[in-house]
Amino acid sequence: MVDLGRAVTYETARVRLSREMPRGAVRKLLTDHAEYGGWELLRLRRYRDGTRDVWIRRKVIKVDTRSATLNPASGPGPQLFG
Repeated sequence: MVDLGRAVTYETARVRLSREMPRGAVRKLLTDHAEYGGWELLRLRRYRDGTRDVWIRRKVIKVDTRSATLNPASGPGPQLFG
């Protein structure tokens, strides 16, 4: 395993949900964020009045442009026969 000495960076977002939103709708919303946006649940807090605060996060992937090389002849996808 190679240790590159880089810390993992996360992007976080806070979502406030009203008390009128049913549990099933909250579950669907969070599942869609996780499936299609790459988010994961960090914290969920429910208050006495029924409102919910949800903190979600996802990894930030940084590309090192100094070491990345582009080969325009290779095309957009992998070469199967080359």
